[in-house]
Amino acid sequence: MKLLLQNDQEPGDVLMLTAAVRDLHLSHPGQFKTAVKTPWPELWENNPYITPIDQIGEPDRTYECAYPLINFSNQRPFHFIHGFMQHLEWRLGVRIRPTDFHGDLHLSPQELPRPNHLIELRPNQPFWIIVAGGKKDFTAKWWNPTSYQKVVDYFRGKIQFVQCGGADHWHPSLSGVINQVGRTSLRDMIRLMYHADGVVCPVTFAMHLAAAVPLRPGQLSRGCVVVAGGREPVQWEAYPGHQFLHTQGALECCATGGCWKSRCQPVGDGDPKDNDLCIKPVSIAENLVIPRCMDLISPQRVIEAIELYYQGGSLRYATH
Repeated sequence: MKLLLQNDQEPGDVLMLTAAVRDLHLSHPGQFKTAVKTPWPELWENNPYITPIDQIGEPDRTYECAYPLINFSNQRPFHFIHGFMQHLEWRLGVRIRPTDFHGDLHLSPQELPRPNHLIELRPNQPFWIIVAGGKKDFTAKWWNPTSYQKVVDYFRGKIQFVQCGGADHWHPSLSGVINQVGRTSLRDMIRLMYHADGVVCPVTFAMHLAAAVPLRPGQLSRGCVVVAGGREPVQWEAYPGHQFLHTQGALECCATGGCWKSRCQPVGDGDPKDNDLCIKPVSIAENLVIPRCMDLISPQRVIEAIELYYQGGSLRYATH
């Protein structure tokens, strides 16, 4: 059967679709030819399960892929990775057995060398990626920039941080980092993640990328510390091996799961999200309000989560 799968959402969503396509083909080898149409073709490069659209011919079925399972994410014990799979199961009338607990990304041999054209580091110097902001219309995911800076300052001389993020998003400048905000393509970001020892970020694409990008030869794990707060249900977002710092159960608004609020203050873009704001906002500075569930996560908690990887021995600090 020839399939055309479509999805026009954010890269994190499309990354979850790569897992569904992989597991569809592993569950039913040889039964499907699959082409995809998404805004992020970079996530499908080198993918062995994909047939180019111009080579598949007229598809037998075309589906707009979705994950309605998210509507039950506070009640049911499923991860985001199950969302597209269950929807495809229903549309195709087949069973899909989940395999790897992450998205499916593939690097070419030419992409494996360290991308020194992107970041100026000493040979073999380890680094962490840090994403200290987020989309301007999802302010409920923001953490205090001062807290991010305290984390960077604590590890000065031990960890080199590379700050990344989209040019059109909100990313306050940090000192003591290599600034790559707005300077990396999607494939650049994949390559950076391949060579990174870890990443610090909110619940965002970088967290899913940290799980999906293969480890380097000899690399035991890739650290990932997620400043999550109480917006998303833990079981829907957290990956094995990640330090998912949440506050669910601590506040009435996220006592039994994620609140799924998107904003702490109106953005003024006409989106209905302006009418459904965080009920526990904390004013950090002029024109900066973050959720209390995020403010409750201290810099020390993030520092200890990063140090855990080194105390356990899966990561080692650079030797000078």
